[in-house]
Parts: sequence; structure tokens; C-alpha cells
Amino acid sequence: MNHTSSPPAAALSYPWHDSPAVETVRPVAPGIGWVRMPLPFALDHINLWLLDDGEALCVVDTGYARDEVRAHWQAILAAAPRPLSRIVVTHCHPDHLGLASWLGARDRAPVLMTQGEFLGAHALWHQLPGHCVADMLAQFRSHGLDDARLEALAARGNAYRHGVAELPSTYQRLFDGNRLRIGAHEWEVIVGYGHAPEHASLYCAALGVLIAGDMLLPRISTNVSVFAATPEDDPLGWFLASLQRISNLPADTLVLPSHGRPFRGIGTRVAELVEHHRARCAELLAACTHPCSAGDLLGTLFPRELDTHQVMFAMGEAIAHLNHLVHQGVLRRVAGSDGVIRFERNA
Repeated sequence: MNHTSSPPAAALSYPWHDSPAVETVRPVAPGIGWVRMPLPFALDHINLWLLDDGEALCVVDTGYARDEVRAHWQAILAAAPRPLSRIVVTHCHPDHLGLASWLGARDRAPVLMTQGEFLGAHALWHQLPGHCVADMLAQFRSHGLDDARLEALAARGNAYRHGVAELPSTYQRLFDGNRLRIGAHEWEVIVGYGHAPEHASLYCAALGVLIAGDMLLPRISTNVSVFAATPEDDPLGWFLASLQRISNLPADTLVLPSHGRPFRGIGTRVAELVEHHRARCAELLAACTHPCSAGDLLGTLFPRELDTHQVMFAMGEAIAHLNHLVHQGVLRRVAGSDGVIRFERNA
């Protein structure tokens, strides 16, 4: 969750030392343009991608639903007067899906995404059981989050709708291993797990390019959370397995991440992230000299001030790491008489 994880000098190679200005498109490979849009969070930007699709353009991810982002899109598309052929959404989070319906309506362009992301988006938007604010608060309360932070989260209401104005009612389903012909190039869909239900990255072997979405970021660690609907899941284990699959791509692959700058050094970055999560798990294990809740351990994983938005991610991630240690057999859950779930070392 936005942990800074800076690589050693020269470990990763960055072909560009800055980012494109607002309302500009920077070419990064034949037929691929890089667009940068603002976000209203500490993580203040998202990278989006325009792919040449012959007489049309294919958009990969869409940005957060705000008027300023709509205005940026209008300026960009006016400067490149081609219709949109399709909208590919890597996953359901608001900065990726937020304007998919709005952009798709422009030229009746279909939205392509995996079923897990489509259904996950509808569950969050419509506040279905296991995906609603009330259930999230109950989950965090059972893991020891304090009342003040719970009240702050409750006051936000359904934050998902803040960034997703409307949802597509239809979509074209993506599967792992699908091959999409976009313009002159073929892209393979690589589904990854842990960050989102069925996150779709796109890999083009001919160009040596991976549009990674949030699965592989150059300087921060992707959030991996446990949700109320599946309280004993091991999303961290799934995420680490997904990273290993990505690491099998050629070493010189140009990675186009959703946050940060494009880079090369895919194997190095995967190794750093694996070590990062190993170290976080070791810190938690060392702290569990007595039964501890996820709320007790927030300061161990995140020794800094967290705003309300960050607390939501931090709790989900703390539970994910603790669940991972349970799945590894080194911690066990202990249900307290106060209703709080705590974790302690196995003998």
C-alpha cells in the first residue's frame, strides 16, 4: 500500500526521466501512447494508454470520474480525431474503471474486462453483502480497529461511487490467455490475483511490452487486501504467485505501470517485491510475542500517520499478511471474548 520501495541505482532502467504533461500523449513504443491523469489522493496520478487500432484508438484504463479528467480526455481525443474502438479495463478500481462508461458512450465502444472485475465492480457500486461499507466496518472492528477510525470510515459512505460515476451494463469478457488483435499487434491477456479479483495485464511479445496495470509498479508496492466477503482468503499468496508468472517474461520487457514511470528490469522488481513482503511478514511474526489484532499491528506495518483513505487499505493489507502467515502455518487465529480476532505464533 504505497510503501516506498526504491530500487538500488541502475537496478531498474527508466527510458523516460519525466512524465507527459497534462493533455499530451507521449509515444513509448510503436502504436502506444502514454497519458497521465490526476488522482485526488496521496497517490496523485494514474497512467493510461492509447493503442493504435488502425482507423480507431483503443483505450487501456480510463481514470477517476472527475470533471477535470473528463476535460483532459476531451482535449486529448480532439487532438487525435479517431473514434474509440474499445475500452480495455485492467481491473475494477475507480482510477481504472471510473470513466469507462462515459468514454465507451462516445463512439459506442465496448468495454472489455474479466468477469471477476465486472462483477466485483457491481458488488462494490451496489453495496452488495460482503462488499458494502457496513460489512467492511464490521470486519475491521472484528480485527481491532479503533472507534475513531471506524467512525471516519463510516462518514465517507460509499467512496467507490465517488470515482465511478456509472458502470457499464454490458461487457466483453476477457479470459487468461486470450489474444487481442489491436491494430498491427497481438496482445496476450495475463490474469493476476491478489490486488483485484481478476486483474488483466496485456503483453505484446512482438513489441516486448507489458501493460502491467497495478500488478507491477516500479517504486511502490501494490495494495493486497482481504475483503469482508472472503475473510480467510490468502490474497498475498495469490499475488506472489502471480508475480512469479510475470517474472518469466523476457528480462528486457518494457513495463508500462499504472503508477510511476515505465521501466525495464522485470525480474529485479519482482525479486524486490517478494523480499518486501517477506520482510513485512517477518516483522509481524516478530511482533506476535502475544496475541495481537490487525489493528494492534497497523503501526508495525505502517509507522507513519495514515489518512482515512489509507487506513482502509492498511487494514486490508495487515489482515492479508496475517492471513498469509496463518496459511503458512506459523500463526493461528485466536477468538477473544471481546469478539476481536487476534493472531499468535504456533508452538
